[in-house]
Amino acid sequence: MSLFDFVISKTIMHVPKPIVSPFAKGYIAGSRLEDAVKVTKELNQQGMMTTIDILGEFITHFDEAISFKNDGLDILQTIDREKLDANLSIKPTQMGLLLDEDRCFDLIHELVVEAKRLNNFIRIDIEDVPVTDVTFKFFRKLREEFPGHVGTAFQGYLRRTPQDVIDLGDGFQNYRLCKGIYVESRKDAWKNPQAINGNFMASLELLFKQGAYVGIATHDEQLVFESMKLIRELGLKPDQYEFQMLLGVDEELREIILAAGHRLRIYVPYGEDWLPYSKRRLKENPSIAKHALKQLLGINKH
Repeated sequence: MSLFDFVISKTIMHVPKPIVSPFAKGYIAGSRLEDAVKVTKELNQQGMMTTIDILGEFITHFDEAISFKNDGLDILQTIDREKLDANLSIKPTQMGLLLDEDRCFDLIHELVVEAKRLNNFIRIDIEDVPVTDVTFKFFRKLREEFPGHVGTAFQGYLRRTPQDVIDLGDGFQNYRLCKGIYVESRKDAWKNPQAINGNFMASLELLFKQGAYVGIATHDEQLVFESMKLIRELGLKPDQYEFQMLLGVDEELREIILAAGHRLRIYVPYGEDWLPYSKRRLKENPSIAKHALKQLLGINKH
């Protein structure tokens, strides 16, 4: 890790909003759904799928959850009306999980009902360890009623993930597998990069052998290489998996993935509540800040 990357990773969570803003623009669609639609249309034209996400989590009032649910319905209906190749990602804490578990489930249920009606799909994103068990509980209940229209996610840095993969292998399986970005204790999460990558690949192999459809969500070229190698070894067809990347991150790698014949979905976030998301992404990928700083200073301009 370079000195610049080290400084960013250690300080970004304390940097004021006005300083973060220029670095965030490249990987957030904008503040409105119309912005996400525009970006999605552009990506669709380039052969990429998207998942649309309205930013915001860990709400403190349940009326916020109802508002986010209504936004989710609007997103699903807009995807259908605009004929976008896209689906919807939501976060349980965004839907009021920490305020009222039963009401939170009801809101998510309403969204999945609409996703089924429109023949679409909802990804229930995974968050930090305290809400992991209840997230999987929600997924279990919803997949029984709506197989093919709901999925969840695993985080490769969590020690528990291989066992979670096995435990959830008794029903419909559609998952996003990412490294993970929340700050967790060492007892819960691997800290060594090689251990994290090893856990990620072990989990991916388990998922594939259980017949799961997996969104392989990573910008780590080593993991992309290892995943492609595993796909070849298992003889998987392109409709049995997809790669996933964040908007604005390593566009050259995403072109390499597409050129190799793999499907690719881009995570397209939008909304006013962009600061916590942006700081976590910059902490995870300091190279984003380096690239944005060069653009800001005109270093890459000719």
